[in-house]
Amino acid sequence: MTSSTSAPPTAEVTFGDLLDRARALAERPGRSVLGVCGAPGAGKTTLAEAVVAALAADPPEGCSATWVAHVPMDGFHLADVALRRLGRLGRKGAPDTFDAHGYAALLERLRAPSSATVYAPAFERDLEQPLAGALPVEPDCRLVVTEGNYLLIDDVAWTPVRGLLDEVWFVAVDDDVRRERLVARHVRFGKTPDDAVAWVGATDEPNAVLVAPGAAGADVVVPASAVPVPGGPTA
Repeated sequence: MTSSTSAPPTAEVTFGDLLDRARALAERPGRSVLGVCGAPGAGKTTLAEAVVAALAADPPEGCSATWVAHVPMDGFHLADVALRRLGRLGRKGAPDTFDAHGYAALLERLRAPSSATVYAPAFERDLEQPLAGALPVEPDCRLVVTEGNYLLIDDVAWTPVRGLLDEVWFVAVDDDVRRERLVARHVRFGKTPDDAVAWVGATDEPNAVLVAPGAAGADVVVPASAVPVPGGPTA
C-alpha cells in the first residue's frame, strides 16, 4: 500500500535511462549539478552512489574517474552542539536543522569554473555529525551528484537550491518499504527498535509529508525498480 507521501512514477524509467541522462549532463560545457531528492529512506543515497560509481568506472576519453563526484546535502546538518543551543536536537533531520544557505553557497561555488579542488563536508553516520572538508571535488569534475530530502521544498531558505541544479530526480518508493528501511537504519546506528519506530513516526514521517509535493517539480520521477540494490548489478 502506498500512502499520499509517495509520488507515482510518471513513466517507467530504468537505471540505464538515468545513466544516459547523467552522462548527457556531464558532457555539457562546464560543470553540471544533478540533484536527487525524495522522502527519508527513499533510496536517494543508494541511487546517487550507483550513478557516480557507474560513471566513474567508464569515463570519457581523456577524463579520469574524478570527472564525477558525489556531494550529499547531509554534510550541512547542523552539529548537535548547535541544535542543542537552538532547541532543535529532538527534530534533527527537519529542514531547519540544516545550514540551507551554506549548502546553496557550496552549490554556487561548485558551478563556478575553478582550477582548485573544492572540499565539501560529509555526514559521518557513526558519529551522527557533519565532517568538514571530507569530500574533494577535483578541477576536472564535470558532474556533481548531490542528494537530499529538501532540494524541492517550498521554503524560503531552500528555494535558491532548485535554481542551482541543472536537473532534479525525485525517488518514489512505497511508504511501508521506506519506513522499514528507516527503522532498520536507526537501529543500526544505535536506537532501540521501539525508539526507532517512535523517531520515524515523530520526525521522519512529517518530513516525508513535507517533501512529497516536490515531485511535481522534478525532471524525472524515479520508480523503486530503477534504484539498484546495494551490492547488486547496476546494468
